[in-house]
Amino acid sequence: MGDWIVAIIEAVYKFLWGDLITIPLPGGGTLPLSLLVIILIPAGIYFTVRTKFLPIRLFPDMVKAVTGKTDRKKGSLSVMQSLIVSTATRVGMGNLVGVVAAISAGGAGAVFWMWVTALIGSSTAFVEGTLAQLYKEKDPLYGGYRGGPAYYIHKYLQEKRGGKPKKRMLLPVLFAVSGLICWCGISQVISNSVSSAFENAFHIPPLYSTIALVALAAVIVLRKNATVKVLDVMVPIMAGLYLLITVVLILLNFRTLPSVFAKIFQEAFGFRQVVAGGFGAVLMNGVKRGLFSNEAGSGSAPCAAATAETDHPAKVGLGQALGVFIDTILICTCTAMIMLLTPETLTEGLAGMDLLQEAMRYHLGNFGVIFIAVTLWLFSFSTFIGILFYARSNVAYLFGDNWISQTAYKIVALIMLFIGGLAAYTVVWDLGDVGVGLMTLFNIFILFPMSKKALEALKDYEKRKKEGTYENHHINGKYKRVRGISF
Repeated sequence: MGDWIVAIIEAVYKFLWGDLITIPLPGGGTLPLSLLVIILIPAGIYFTVRTKFLPIRLFPDMVKAVTGKTDRKKGSLSVMQSLIVSTATRVGMGNLVGVVAAISAGGAGAVFWMWVTALIGSSTAFVEGTLAQLYKEKDPLYGGYRGGPAYYIHKYLQEKRGGKPKKRMLLPVLFAVSGLICWCGISQVISNSVSSAFENAFHIPPLYSTIALVALAAVIVLRKNATVKVLDVMVPIMAGLYLLITVVLILLNFRTLPSVFAKIFQEAFGFRQVVAGGFGAVLMNGVKRGLFSNEAGSGSAPCAAATAETDHPAKVGLGQALGVFIDTILICTCTAMIMLLTPETLTEGLAGMDLLQEAMRYHLGNFGVIFIAVTLWLFSFSTFIGILFYARSNVAYLFGDNWISQTAYKIVALIMLFIGGLAAYTVVWDLGDVGVGLMTLFNIFILFPMSKKALEALKDYEKRKKEGTYENHHINGKYKRVRGISF
């Protein structure tokens, strides 16, 4: 890769994720803020206020939205299935190694700020998920529906220009390209993490584990509609098994839990961290881990939300809001607890996967090392399958409805998956972070003016729920026009 390309990638990465401004704190500490943190946190707070604290107020509705049944056409997904697809990509190595990194750098207090980020991120996820539903289109290749930010950004800009039809526009094109770049970069990180974990746990050479990973992935992603069927089985099992084992371990250490929670809250607000100048690290590591993990605002999950068929678009938004809770409040918290319940003397000097595997060795013996390796494989593999499902919509927006472009992108992603399993760290991996950063940048600014539609849909949903009439909202496959909202 040319030096000038490397320089561009690093410059964009620094612009998006580097310390844009630094706020001085009492005690000589500082609070560094990146551009994306400056954008996403105020956005989450704004949408939380505008939805009247939806994550708390409508949590039962979030659960009902994904458990309810809806008649749907062949090829379309249920709200639960769209949640499973988005959960497949949210629940990845960030829930394991990422949480470990956040606690290592920011201490136990980072967990609290991770929770706060998830709480406000749920409202952002609701807005983008609902918009994806409102502006979804029929998918002539795969059946059912497709959509996401590229589509609702296009429709918004088209309406602003007087409604004159246009095949493509610059901003949605930039979003779609950013998404494809992001997911190719993530493919490399996935395979390298898996091959490293299997080498540590089973002493399997990276070449063999990578070939097996790529071959299995190819069998699934190159078939027309195998992705959702595989994730329908895989995600509930992998997430359920991980939660079951970690919750059992947490309960077995219940006597230590009060001191762990006390440590989390003390270090989140503690005087010691402020005086020592470490409060900025505590806050920002929790916030960044929450943002990386739940993806709220990045525009990824709406690509899955658009594929659902439902009797009200707000239900899909509620389902996506629940996905943020599952990812961060449940799975990330379980990982954090496993770490914090491990004596610090055993993990001193360790980092990343080594640290997590040592913590699991403490709780489960050698089986713990194997369990984490297998869990990482499942989490990472489901992420790869999920991001290629997302890519369908972006590829179709850029290149039209044809199998050649769809298959070509899948082959490129499989090649990146293979290279990543064998190669040491290269700058091209930063493309993942650059891609998701650019996606967020293009998506979040459109969410503000477009959120009115999502808020109107929420208002209509609550009105109909109160009247008991929203079950009849879906007629002949099309949504009624309600108070000017084009469903």
